[in-house]
Amino acid sequence: MSRLPTVARRSVLGLAALALAIGASSLAGLRPAAAETTYDLKIATVAPDRTPWADLLKEYKANVETASKGRIRVRVFLGGTMGDENETVRMTARGELSGVGASTGAVATLVEDLAAIEIPFLFDNASEADYVLDKYLLAPMEARFRTKDLVLVMWSENGFRHFGANFPIATPADLLKKSMRSQESYVHIEMWKALEASASGIPTTEVTTALKTGSVAGFDQALLYMVAGAWHSSIKHMTLSAHIYQPAVIAFNRKWFDSLPPDLQEICIREGRAPVAQGRAPIPKTYPKGRHL
Repeated sequence: MSRLPTVARRSVLGLAALALAIGASSLAGLRPAAAETTYDLKIATVAPDRTPWADLLKEYKANVETASKGRIRVRVFLGGTMGDENETVRMTARGELSGVGASTGAVATLVEDLAAIEIPFLFDNASEADYVLDKYLLAPMEARFRTKDLVLVMWSENGFRHFGANFPIATPADLLKKSMRSQESYVHIEMWKALEASASGIPTTEVTTALKTGSVAGFDQALLYMVAGAWHSSIKHMTLSAHIYQPAVIAFNRKWFDSLPPDLQEICIREGRAPVAQGRAPIPKTYPKGRHL
């Protein structure tokens, strides 16, 4: 066979090289793209299932997963399955959980400034309290949360706390030396001391047992949680005292949040603050204070 001229051989070799380059490029295009990093968000709360808080968290889960296109996977642990409020707040600060939903009283055991919100009879009604929280306290609390390795996502709602007991409470004297459950919070314990009650700090998850065994004869709590936790089934009397306004918060572990890309950080905050008004809607704005039932 006759040999190809030099020019022809060079043309063939050039075409072959071009074909190989095109083939390699095509194969590269067929390779699967690198998978995007996904992030797991685990939120713990003592809120029982089938309550407004649980519904709000489930809605938050759906909205975040949709908006992030699956890059954030949310798991919500309800009913204190991950521990009591104080415990899960500290677990979140340590990074053992990425998120927590808890009352301000529980978060105040770590972010001490929050305790001021729960000074008895500080607010006349829930509308006044919500205005102060949104307009004056959100930005300062965002900064304070970060110093405790937390990120404040949103305010949630408990409402006003009232007295429930196995004896009638019409005046402060009725609480003298009575065994009462106190939230494990400085402001709450000091309130019971001022009322001269015999109060014990008991975790939320243990209150029903304490009532049934008689180790305490009463408590104070928001109506919504009182019913959701079935505390009302262990008492005979209730007084609409509206003595402490108690919101709640959803907070993240700071290191977990800071590890997110900026667009996912924005989604977590935006989707958290969007339903704040919805969460407040079921809460009565005022109560006939001092009414005994």
